[in-house]
Amino acid sequence: MAALEFTRRYAMAHRLLATKSPKCAIPHGHNEFVTVRLDPLATFRFSDANSAAPFEQVKLRWHRWIDEHVDHALHLGEGDPLIGYFREHEPALLKQIMTFQGDPTTEALAACFFLKLSAFIANDNLPFSIREVRIEETPTNTVIVSRDVFDPGSCGLRANAWPWRADMSINDF
Repeated sequence: MAALEFTRRYAMAHRLLATKSPKCAIPHGHNEFVTVRLDPLATFRFSDANSAAPFEQVKLRWHRWIDEHVDHALHLGEGDPLIGYFREHEPALLKQIMTFQGDPTTEALAACFFLKLSAFIANDNLPFSIREVRIEETPTNTVIVSRDVFDPGSCGLRANAWPWRADMSINDF
């Protein structure tokens, strides 16, 4: 079967504390594009359907997650003091904070997207594997995580953290 590729646009904000960059330590936002490329588990053969699965079925849950949970989320490291502020003063907004082990870099985001989409594909029994997740942070900066350079089993992310789960979560609150 043919590889599938689809793109979604979303807005986000983050800040990076461990990098010690004064510019990135201030919460700031990006309008990003995420593009995923999926490879079918079987080779293409002409048939009645001529596809491994309907395109809409493959991207439905992913697009819903991006649109309803990722879009306009605030990305913070788990140790960021802003999380304490939200817990104390605006707990209803905690559901809009995407959390990360360490800084919420685009590299970490791409790896988390890879894991989350993998969980969706496995949970929906879709006949695909992820080849790559590409995030365009700005028109001049793109991060690509592919199965050639990313090993989910040894990536160091805690077991059962939100990216591993096939639910709509973006944090572990």
